[in-house]
Amino acid sequence: MSMSQEPASWRLPVSPALESARSWRLIAPLLALADAVVLTTIGSATGIGYYLVAFDGIGPLGGHVALGLSIAALFVALASLERAYSYKTYVETRRRFGRVWRLWNLTFLLLFTFFFLLKAGADYSRGSSVLLYFTGLGGIALTREWLGRQVVAWSKTGRVVARRLMLVGTGEAIDDFVRRHQPWNLGLAVVAAATIDTDARDAAALDGALELARSTRPDEVMVLMPWSRSEAITRCVDQFLVIPAAIHLGPEKVLDRYEGLELVKIGRLASLSLVRAPLDHLEILTKRGFDIVAAAAGLILLAPLFAAVAVAIKLETPGPVFFRQPRFGFNRETFSIFKFRSMGVMEDGTVAFKQATKNDPRITRVGAFIRRTNIDELPQLINVLKGDMSLVGPRPHPLSLDRAYENRLSLYARRHNMKPGITGWAQVNGHRGETDTMEKMGARLEHDLFYLDNWSLLLDLRIILLTVVSRRAYRNAV
Repeated sequence: MSMSQEPASWRLPVSPALESARSWRLIAPLLALADAVVLTTIGSATGIGYYLVAFDGIGPLGGHVALGLSIAALFVALASLERAYSYKTYVETRRRFGRVWRLWNLTFLLLFTFFFLLKAGADYSRGSSVLLYFTGLGGIALTREWLGRQVVAWSKTGRVVARRLMLVGTGEAIDDFVRRHQPWNLGLAVVAAATIDTDARDAAALDGALELARSTRPDEVMVLMPWSRSEAITRCVDQFLVIPAAIHLGPEKVLDRYEGLELVKIGRLASLSLVRAPLDHLEILTKRGFDIVAAAAGLILLAPLFAAVAVAIKLETPGPVFFRQPRFGFNRETFSIFKFRSMGVMEDGTVAFKQATKNDPRITRVGAFIRRTNIDELPQLINVLKGDMSLVGPRPHPLSLDRAYENRLSLYARRHNMKPGITGWAQVNGHRGETDTMEKMGARLEHDLFYLDNWSLLLDLRIILLTVVSRRAYRNAV
């Protein structure tokens, strides 16, 4: 048996001594206090500022401060219940704003419900309340973004310790775990490591590991054993059940590629979810509701433009105003896409398809203008209302192009796991137009998959805004 606080094959990185690091138990209350101070200040200042502008006076000062204190207390209480002051919440960048937005909406809803039930909101202006909603949301979101970056920086230099960790396994397993995961960058301080045999049958080694755990007092013990060795894992777990620490089974290498791992339990049935569906039921309803409202409003407001473009197309060349072509949609189901006709030919793209190129002779003068300005895509609002498409999503390609790349690019078919969109993350980042090389299509696919894995309503709104105002959204248009 060999046993030490550090296996011979690896060393902890150069960082401040463990004794000088700050425990997350001390930092979390300070983060809650920071939220409370920010919201109290914003609540008071917003009310005062609104009254100074609207009424030439500061208004009920005590009321402004009371509102700030109330909304701060309620937000901190809800955030604590949601475990929003955990280390994980601050270091994970995905959906950070989404968490704040959800908590802020719930805070506002509950606060003004209390005011309504207690008839205590007569002294508060509706205008100042609306202003507070936006200033408070912006202030708390920026505060948490800045603090999140600080926590990540502190973790990498060893100044923050969220949990004290002990590693148990073979020397090779411990070395591999540390090299792959670099726990010090995750707020984990490795305070001890005990090497045992692969089958965990050496009683002396297990007893020594237990004594090491008692002396170093870790918060968590990580058992690094192949998951197939169930008996060895059981022996290790049974050994460490007698100390006040959480016990974890270390991850297998195959799990490194899956970022959204989640243990799912249904009764006594437990399974490890590797990849979640792109949208859950609530997200599907949210996205669909937004699509219907926005597409209907767009068709009404853009009706004069539709009429003008239709007249221009008919005056320049004979033929239909709309161009319809089959495309693959959600779950690879075929639908007919609508576009304003921009060419003098009508190719359906099912067998052979030639992508539009710069100075393409097939493109009409009107077609060149509406393609360059994205106006040719606007009839797809009809597809959105029908449910074939969404406002935002991976752009649908001609069938022959899809079939060609499905066999050439890994995970290309994942694009069909969400409804195609009129615009998308790839398009606003300049990846539109002709895809005549694997590199161009690969870059487009990379952005499409990012969108699938990181969808939020705010991301959709951002993409729609960039589609209108960003120069990159018009790059490579032909």
